[in-house]
Amino acid sequence: MQKQQLLYKGKAKTVYETDEPDYLILHFRDDTSAFNGERVEQLGRKGQVNNRFNAFIMQKLAEAGIETHFERQLSDDEVLVKRLTMIPVECVVRNFAAGSLVRRLGLEEGMPLTPPTFELFYKDDGLGDPMVNESLSISLGWATQEQLDTMREITFKVNDVLKGLFDEGGLMLVDFKLEFGVFQDRIVLGDEFSPDGCRIWDKETKKKLDKDRFRQSLGDVIESYEEVARRIGVPLA
Repeated sequence: MQKQQLLYKGKAKTVYETDEPDYLILHFRDDTSAFNGERVEQLGRKGQVNNRFNAFIMQKLAEAGIETHFERQLSDDEVLVKRLTMIPVECVVRNFAAGSLVRRLGLEEGMPLTPPTFELFYKDDGLGDPMVNESLSISLGWATQEQLDTMREITFKVNDVLKGLFDEGGLMLVDFKLEFGVFQDRIVLGDEFSPDGCRIWDKETKKKLDKDRFRQSLGDVIESYEEVARRIGVPLA
């Protein structure tokens, strides 16, 4: 598989075309951003850590029967993925109250949510990824009802698989986002799963071990990512 021209440069990853039209190469960079790109820094090792973390999670999901865009890891910071037609609606599951939910509703951070909540957000950096509902998503042509039903079903299945994995490592999977796309008429999980796109706390101390350490200037961002990785068995070397 040969890397070819640059297709897209996002906040933390660069996407390249390959000599196979159905596949792309993702390069995980050390860039770290927050607040819709208003704050950007380089954090050493981040690209490598997130690439290995993501590969491990995608393999665990595949073992559980969940189809993802992940094909194989190519290097420390590159991965081969299926080329999806992305659906511009992001799925968010919350097991505990945190982040924007706390700010919107005045909830106590860390309050258990039983059952877990499911929310949709429109992927648009310029608008700040606003919260939307199924009706808007269908009316505006972003997704069909069937696609949304499938995305919801997969998202909750991912939650079931990963809650157990993190719990075994003494960790709380607080919340996470997922993005989906279409590959050969099938809904497939896309993007990445790493501490950049979820909230993970220590189960005993409630110490934050995710991107909130960057957002809130808590320090030891990559060290915390690596701690999570070690606890759930991600091979970092």
